[in-house]
Amino acid sequence: MKRIFILMGLCGLLCHTSCTSEQKQKEESARYTVTSPLKIDTSFTKEYVSQIKSIRNVEIRAQEKGFLKNIYVDEGQSVKAGQLLFRIMPKMYEAELLKAEAETKAAEIELQNTKMLSDKNVVSKNELAMAHAKLDQAKAETTVAKFHLSATEIRAPFDGTIDRIPLKLGSLVDEGELLTSLSDNSQMFAYFNVSEPEYLDYQTDIKNRGNKKVSLLLANNEPLKYKGDVETIESEFNSETGNIAFRARFPNPDKLLKNGETGKVQMTVPLRNALIIPQKVTYEIQDKTYVFVVDKRGVVKSRAITITSEMPDLYVVGSGLSENDKILLEGVQTVKDDDKIKFNYLAPNEAISHLRLKAE
Repeated sequence: MKRIFILMGLCGLLCHTSCTSEQKQKEESARYTVTSPLKIDTSFTKEYVSQIKSIRNVEIRAQEKGFLKNIYVDEGQSVKAGQLLFRIMPKMYEAELLKAEAETKAAEIELQNTKMLSDKNVVSKNELAMAHAKLDQAKAETTVAKFHLSATEIRAPFDGTIDRIPLKLGSLVDEGELLTSLSDNSQMFAYFNVSEPEYLDYQTDIKNRGNKKVSLLLANNEPLKYKGDVETIESEFNSETGNIAFRARFPNPDKLLKNGETGKVQMTVPLRNALIIPQKVTYEIQDKTYVFVVDKRGVVKSRAITITSEMPDLYVVGSGLSENDKILLEGVQTVKDDDKIKFNYLAPNEAISHLRLKAE
C-alpha cells in the first residue's frame, strides 16, 4: 500500500512538472506585436445632429373676419409671389366701401356748390375750407374701406410651397386665424450645436480651420449631393447645454429638403501634430481608457490615457502617451500588469495603414 502512494505521488509530480514546463515553453514561444503612437497632421469628419429650416417660412393668417369663400391652392403646391391663395367673403366690407364711395361723391358735389357760392361771395372762405376737409375725410374713409376689402384676398408674399390648410370652404374665419404656412425652400438652413471647446478651436484657429464647406447626411444615411457653407454663429451660448448654434446654408434646387427635416452636418476638423493610436489597443475600466505600455525589458504596464477625438478605428490621444512609447497592439486581452513578454515591433505607419486615416 505504501508503495502505491509513493508511485501515485511521483506520477503527480511528474505530471505537474511536465504541464508547468509545457506552459513555460508556450509562454516563452509566444511573441506579441507592439507599435508606437503616430504623430501626424490629419483631419477627421465630425457629425452634428441638425435641424433643417427653410430660409423663409411664414404663417399666412387672415387679416379680416368672414367666411372662407374660395381656396385657390392645394397643400404642397408651389406658388408665385402675389398669387391669390384665399378669398374671405367680405359682405360687410363691400357695404362699407359702397357707403364710403357714396359719401365721397356727396362731398365732391358739396365742395363744387360751396366753391360756386364762395366765388360769388355768398359763403365765407371758412365754409369752403370745411367743404375741402369733408371731402378729404370721405376720401380717407374710402381708402380704409378699400384696404379692408383688399385684405379679404390673401396673396403669397413670396415664391414658395404651401403647407397644410386646416380650414375648409365655408368656415368662419376670425381675424388673425391661421390659414396655412408658406415655405421658401430654394435654399435651406441647417442649425447644429457646437460645444464651447470646439467653438473656441474653430474661432481661434482661423489659419488651420480648413474648408468652411460642410456636408449633410440625411435621415436615410444618404448624403445630400450639394455642399453647404457655414455662414453664421449665434451670439450666445445656451446656459443649460453649454453649446452654441452654428448655421449652414445648403442649396436645394431639387426641392428634396423640406422645412422641419432632420439630418447630420458633417464638418471636416483639421488636427495638427495629433497623436494617433488604433482603437483596438485600448480597453476600459470604470469609464477610464487604458493601454498596455511595454518597456525595454518587455515588461507590460497599464497606463491611463485621455481621448480628445475619435475617428473610424482610431483615437486621438490627449495625454498619457508620447510618440516614443511602445504600446501593445495585439493580445490586449491576454496579458496583465508586470507580465514579461517577447515582442516584435511594427512601425506605426504600418500598424494603421489598413485603417481609415486621411493624412495631410
